[in-house]
Amino acid sequence: MLKDFADIMERALALGGATMAVAAAEDGEILAAVREAARLSLARAILVGDEARIRELAGPEGLPSGARVVSVAAPQAAALEAARLVRSGEAEILVKGAVNSSDFLRAVLDPERGLKSGGLLSHLAAFEIPGEPKLAFHSDGGMNVQPGLAEKRLILENALGALHRLGIEIPKVAVLTANERVSPKMIATMDAKALVDAWKAGDFPGCLIEGPIAMDIAASAEAARHKGIESAVAGEVDLFILPDIEAGNIAGKILLRYARAQMAGIVLGAARPVVLVSRADDAAAKLHSIALACLAARSRP
Repeated sequence: MLKDFADIMERALALGGATMAVAAAEDGEILAAVREAARLSLARAILVGDEARIRELAGPEGLPSGARVVSVAAPQAAALEAARLVRSGEAEILVKGAVNSSDFLRAVLDPERGLKSGGLLSHLAAFEIPGEPKLAFHSDGGMNVQPGLAEKRLILENALGALHRLGIEIPKVAVLTANERVSPKMIATMDAKALVDAWKAGDFPGCLIEGPIAMDIAASAEAARHKGIESAVAGEVDLFILPDIEAGNIAGKILLRYARAQMAGIVLGAARPVVLVSRADDAAAKLHSIALACLAARSRP
């Protein structure tokens, strides 16, 4: 069980420092996160971008310990160069800086310099929620807009692979819908049943999956008892599979705004872990995401 981001950090540090390539590193919050990662010996950085601007933002303290700069002026070109550094093995993790997300993902998928693996890219978010005993993982609230059943299978496979690498041996999974009744009028319930049926047939080993299941049941064993629903995951879910990007986006932002949760996120399905953070994220969120990527990069199932 991963209790919180301190747990993630401790486990990542135990595996030794990684190297990250930061695309368009001329971003103050990213540089603050990189500086803290270096101070903790979590990761050293190759800072790809406008060197003059990077050094200006680094201020009188100078560059983070152990960092080097690869000077590439245009953000799109910096993203391609950072991806190439990861592809070549000079770095293990790709981190988004001050570059548009679309341009960054184009670099990830570039056939010559990127990190294409043939799989589906999907987003895995980890939430540290006040009062909860462990981290909650959500997928996919950041990449796939309206996934069908085939895409949901790949999203689930990506997330399970990551959780196994993070040390969660038998993740408990809730395939979320609006209710527990299967109805052709609610495609998400049909997809949830299909995923559970596939799991029962042995397609997703090393986990426990229930669905369709509503959030109140997934989050609370007491709610399940009150509704007379037998559940082996209620109140103990590790991984929440969201029906689409809107549900994932809304759920995540509610947790951040109203529950005062903290979040980290990485992109799965590429050849190496990718940190895709928002410019609105603070340095702590970016550091947590780097730690999550380090653990995913260094760990083995």
